[in-house]
Amino acid sequence: MLTSTRLMSAIGALLVCGTAAAAEVPASFDAGKCKAEYPKASLMNEEQGTVSMSFLVGPDGSVVESKLEKTSGFKNLDKAAIKSISACKFKPGTKDGAPAQTWTKVDYAWKLD
Repeated sequence: MLTSTRLMSAIGALLVCGTAAAAEVPASFDAGKCKAEYPKASLMNEEQGTVSMSFLVGPDGSVVESKLEKTSGFKNLDKAAIKSISACKFKPGTKDGAPAQTWTKVDYAWKLD
């Protein structure tokens, strides 16, 4: 059985952990304003898929680094997504309310109509 002191310590530890996690907000961007052009070879071959990427975004909103997390299954689609999204202007992430360099994940779905 927890004593009230132990219970309060456990609640305090949870609050501190929750506050630390909430102190960082990842960068974001407007997907409607930032679209990739479908690679011509991929259109001809009817390639579709979702690319999962991570971007390190600086406090000025520019992409510092990018990583392919999960392939769409097609190199042309992966390259086009990384190139296009890397050129987008992001809303910087924050740490403790101030703009900061943060990682953010982006999934880009290539679909033919």
